[in-house]
Amino acid sequence: MKKQNSGSGLMMTGSFRSGGVTFYLRQGKVIGRVAHSSEKRSNTMAQFVQRQRMHHSVALWQRLKPCSPMFTEHKSPYYGFVSLANRMQAVYLPKTGSLSTATLLLPGIPVSDGTLPVVKQWLGEVDGTAALFTNLKANGLRRGERLMLYTAEQQMEKATPKVFFSVRNVKLSEMREVDGCMALVDNEFSDAMKGWALVRTSDERCSPQTIVTRCEYYQQYTTDEALEAAVKTYGGITRN
Repeated sequence: MKKQNSGSGLMMTGSFRSGGVTFYLRQGKVIGRVAHSSEKRSNTMAQFVQRQRMHHSVALWQRLKPCSPMFTEHKSPYYGFVSLANRMQAVYLPKTGSLSTATLLLPGIPVSDGTLPVVKQWLGEVDGTAALFTNLKANGLRRGERLMLYTAEQQMEKATPKVFFSVRNVKLSEMREVDGCMALVDNEFSDAMKGWALVRTSDERCSPQTIVTRCEYYQQYTTDEALEAAVKTYGGITRN
């Protein structure tokens, strides 16, 4: 049953929260209580590592977002990307300074997620020329399907490493058949500061794909030394 406080005219059924304060009825009177806890947030090393992973995932999304990536199996492309990106290797970056806004090219960066069959892909060589190999057959695309090539490139923006993403259409006629499967053959695929993902699309559907790369630049930010350096800039870590 609703109750009314005669002083304020406020109708209440239980309690509600407003402006950081919880209001509830006690013996016919409206009582207000601050709705936040003064307890210090837990910050174990494991939680710090996960927060570093999430921070970098969100930063990567901001770089990829202009390419309109498809994550059709999630409530939004953002949530789809972040949920998948948080499975990647954690990288440790400081709280302040030029590296605090860095984005790093890692293997496995997701660029799409959907219901079409995944395109298996890997890097190699064809007659001495670098290539992006796939498991696609010459007649492997169905009517209405097309291929989108996402490219990620590690660059320096002033003193800060940043990943730059781009995307373009690829026709099967651009690919070469190698051992019964289709490959993109170009010396570009030897670049150790780039990565690629070939996505299969059809209207609102796509294949789940992640970046393959030769890049190892990110590894310097995955070490115990990088972790300790990042921890020092944040402080307040609870160690076992």
